[in-house]
Amino acid sequence: MNQMTASSPQFQQAIETVEQLPSDDQALLIEIIRQRLIDQRRSEIAEEIKEARIAYRKGKVHRGSVEDLMKEVSE
Repeated sequence: MNQMTASSPQFQQAIETVEQLPSDDQALLIEIIRQRLIDQRRSEIAEEIKEARIAYRKGKVHRGSVEDLMKEVSE
């Protein structure tokens, strides 16, 4: 999706609402959303790590070097 294209009327309405805010409030809102996205991604990564550890304990994941991986792929 093009970043400059609204995906829905609600998205466009949100943009228009934000544009009505004073510049300082717009900057603060951007910072809050940026931090929330960082926190959300951090949570996603933590969940992926948890799942990877479970898979490793169950023997579904193997350790090794790139060379080991290439040998396994070519077999």
